[in-house]
Amino acid sequence: MPLRVANAAISAGRSIHIFGIRGVTDPGIEKFPHSWINFGHIGKVLSVSKTANCREMVIVGGVRRPRLSELRIDFGALVNLPSLLGWLAGGDNSVLTGIIGFFESKGFRVVGAHEIAPELIAGKGVFSKRRPGKTDRRDIAIGLEVLAALGSLDVGQATVVAHQYVLAVEAAEGTDKMLQRCKELNKRGRIGRRKRSGVLVKCAKPGQERRIDLPTVGPETVRHASAAGLAGIAIAANDVLIVDRERFVKSANDAGLFIVGVEMSDGKQV
Repeated sequence: MPLRVANAAISAGRSIHIFGIRGVTDPGIEKFPHSWINFGHIGKVLSVSKTANCREMVIVGGVRRPRLSELRIDFGALVNLPSLLGWLAGGDNSVLTGIIGFFESKGFRVVGAHEIAPELIAGKGVFSKRRPGKTDRRDIAIGLEVLAALGSLDVGQATVVAHQYVLAVEAAEGTDKMLQRCKELNKRGRIGRRKRSGVLVKCAKPGQERRIDLPTVGPETVRHASAAGLAGIAIAANDVLIVDRERFVKSANDAGLFIVGVEMSDGKQV
């Protein structure tokens, strides 16, 4: 995802500088102007950004929350230590909102990845050869209701529903780990007797900070959903990013899964 956003920015005539977190970021960023940083290198980000005349910031790509032992505090981080420690408390949305607020206080305009690369946003409608059936549509509606109810608690961005039964809700482990749990449930016959049943439903949380943490799906999502025995994937239209759309759809077609973009209001149809 960061590489696709970088290419989109350059295609739009923007100059860029990428900060990659060691041990997390794809080494492919080295094709672009870049700097490697560790967790806690706030001073380096600020000083290099000033030198490179960066006025806007896009925060993109998956990253786990660091442990205190992993922080490498530089002088810039030390000066802002109260804010830095505050980031580590609370749910994901509160953490990310705090990060945005910090960098905005330093003069940056924080921009969403979808603003730089709008082609990454999922639209509405069926993307795959297979279409969701009546049972699937009911499961999708229930999934949307569940996520709308839990979103205010900053719990997760995804759930799995099969035959109107909620099998799993994403928490701190992420979507892929949640789908691995569903794979174990499928082995015990909890998903259904059909060859494939159940739907992964993924959407942004109500009130979520969309500039930094829009849900993301891609070929790996399809792989895990297929391994779990699900019938398909439903994603919120205009609220989910798709990594490598062509491979994403092809993977679903090859596996016999459906992919559909839905409106959040569809959950009210239950």
